[in-house]
Amino acid sequence: MRNSFFLKLYTFLSRFFHFFFDKEKIKLRFEFLYWQIKKWQEKDFTNHHYKEFFTKHFNLSEEFYTGKKILDIGCGPRGSLEWAANAQERVGLDPLAEKYLNLNEKKHKMTYVKGFSEQIPFENDYFDIISSFNSLDHVQNINKTLTEIHRCLKKNGLFLLISDIHTRATLTEPSAFGWEISEQIQQNFQILNEKHYEGNRLYKSIRKAVAFDHSNPKLRYGVLSILAQKKELKKE
Repeated sequence: MRNSFFLKLYTFLSRFFHFFFDKEKIKLRFEFLYWQIKKWQEKDFTNHHYKEFFTKHFNLSEEFYTGKKILDIGCGPRGSLEWAANAQERVGLDPLAEKYLNLNEKKHKMTYVKGFSEQIPFENDYFDIISSFNSLDHVQNINKTLTEIHRCLKKNGLFLLISDIHTRATLTEPSAFGWEISEQIQQNFQILNEKHYEGNRLYKSIRKAVAFDHSNPKLRYGVLSILAQKKELKKE
């Protein structure tokens, strides 16, 4: 999606499909098709890059995860938590979890759970850390997702977010949003660190570390990174 022409074409086609077909079904079909193509291209999925973004990027050590329960929302099939062998529990949540498990030939030691982020199938205060890397814009309902993340986190638990910022929905990203999403997150969480980057290549954009120029009015992609802590909400 580097080329703006193809990006515009993709968003146009996305609006067309969203108008005529069910958004959720279309999203899941195209997401799985994407990973089938990646599997064919790569032969074997790699996952070595995840450790860097769970640790160094958020200034957290690998030892910090020792004995912790971790949930990765929209985990995909690569094995996003394979690096965290010292964790007590490492779970990947995804509507396509069963298909992903077969796609990676059941090689991974992390647990894949089929489910949606709007209704996380775990009890209150269960996880120490919940992550959403390149997945928050893939959900259907952001409000419910953030509420569920808050519910499932333990007291003072951490929420790690890395997300594209874009204002036009796509086939696999039905929840387009701008930088104001951080204000929505602050309703349930205390933001400890927030960074804005230029680019639409997510992890590559973060590595380039070009700060997003908010003075430039041009409509374009960006990448948002947030480290947040669960906020104890007042009971009404």
